[in-house]
Amino acid sequence: MSTQTFTYKKEVPIVGKYDVVVCGGGPAGFIAAIASAREGAKTALIEQYGFLGGMATAGLVNPLSVFTYNNEKVIGGIPWEFIERLRSMGGALIEKPLGNVAFEPELYKLCCQRMVLEAGVDLYMHSYLSGCVCKENVVSVVVFENKNSTEAIEADIFIDCTGDADLAAMAGVPMLGDEDKSQQPLSTYFVLGGVDTETELIKEAMHHNRQGENCHCIPVREKLLLLKDKLDIPEFGGPWFCTTLQPGTVTVNMTRTSGNAIDNRDFTRAECELREDVFKMARILKENFDEFKNSFVTAVAVHGGIRETRRIKGIHVISGQEYLEAYNYHDSISRGAHPIDIHVAKGVTQNITFLKKPAFVPYRALIAENHPNLLVAGRSISADKTAFASLRVQASCMGVGQASGVAAAMCKKDNCTVQNINTDNLRARLRTIGAVV
Repeated sequence: MSTQTFTYKKEVPIVGKYDVVVCGGGPAGFIAAIASAREGAKTALIEQYGFLGGMATAGLVNPLSVFTYNNEKVIGGIPWEFIERLRSMGGALIEKPLGNVAFEPELYKLCCQRMVLEAGVDLYMHSYLSGCVCKENVVSVVVFENKNSTEAIEADIFIDCTGDADLAAMAGVPMLGDEDKSQQPLSTYFVLGGVDTETELIKEAMHHNRQGENCHCIPVREKLLLLKDKLDIPEFGGPWFCTTLQPGTVTVNMTRTSGNAIDNRDFTRAECELREDVFKMARILKENFDEFKNSFVTAVAVHGGIRETRRIKGIHVISGQEYLEAYNYHDSISRGAHPIDIHVAKGVTQNITFLKKPAFVPYRALIAENHPNLLVAGRSISADKTAFASLRVQASCMGVGQASGVAAAMCKKDNCTVQNINTDNLRARLRTIGAVV
C-alpha cells in the first residue's frame, strides 16, 4: 500500500544560540550537559519529558549498574558525584563490592535537575526532537516540538544522547547494519507496594551485591516456570527485584516482548502488550507467593524499557573480543564493568558473561568519520552486539556522557572538529575531574 504525502511548510523561530546542545536528558545526557557547562561552554539540554533521568526515571530501571569492580572504582567524576549527592538526599543505596546503586526515582529526578541547573544549563523540557538542519554533514540547528509550537536552537557542537541515535540518524550518520536482526526485548518495569520485604527471599533478591552472580530471584523463577502453562503466564525474564529505599516496596523487572522501539506503530503495540502484562504479573505474584499476598501496583514506568535500537558506525567499532580482553586504547575515555548481558524475547533465556576486569571505551566510538560537530553518547555509541550488551547500562552511559560533554566544550574552546580533538588533552582533563580512563 502506497503512502500519501503532502508538503507542510512553516517558519520556525530560532530561540537560542549555544556552544553545545545536548539532545536527551537520560543518564548520558544530563551528565554530558553538566560536564559541558562546567567546562565553560554555554549549554542547552533538550528533553522530551518534564523531568530528567531517562530510563532511570521514565523507565524505572533499577539499580544503576555498575560503578565499581572488586571495590575498584570504574566510573568516577561527575557520575559518582551525582551518586554521592543522591545518597546524601536519602535517595541512593550503594551496594558493595559490586557498585550497583539502588535509588528512589523521585529524588533521582530532583537531584539531576538541581545539578543541571546549578551548572548553568538551559533546560528545554517537554520538547520532542523532530528534525535538524544539516549541510555537508555539519549540523547547525536542531528542531523540536513543544507547547510553543515548533522551535529551533543553534549550536556549534551537538551531542546525541537520545538513546536511539535520533539526531545522528536525522543528520545522516551511518548506522551499524544489524538493526533489522534480532534485538533484545523491551520490558516495562513496575513497582509493587505491600510486599513483605523482611522475608529472607525478598531481602536477598532486592540487594544486587553479589559479584559474578546473576541477581535474579531463582525460587520465584522456578515456581513460575512450573506454573507457566497452567496459569497462562506471559513471557517473562528474571525476575529481578530491587529496593526502592521505601519500606514494603520493590521494583520488578520481568515483563518482556519483542519490538522495534524506533518504529512508532510497533512500539505502541509493545507498550500496550507490556502494560497488560504488568498487571497479569502483579496478580500472579500476589496469588502464588506469600511474600506478595498483600501487594499492589503503585507505579508503572511511563516509558517501556529499551535495551537496543540504533548504534552508530563510528570511526572505531568496539568489538566483543576487545571488550572482554579489556583492550586499553590510546584514546580511552571511560570504562565499563557490567556483564555481557543478552536477553531474548521468547522464553526466559539470558546469556550472561562476567568480565574478568573492567573494559575500556575509546573516544573514536563516539564520533563518525564525516560529521565534524556531532558526538554520540549513551547506548548508541559504536559497538558490536556483544560489547553493546554491556555498554548499554546506565553507569557506562554516564561515564561516556561525561567524556562527550568535556570533549564538546574542548572542541568549542579550541575551535576544532570532534575528529581533530587532542585526545591526550581530553584524557588528562577527564582525569582531573575524577573520571577513570
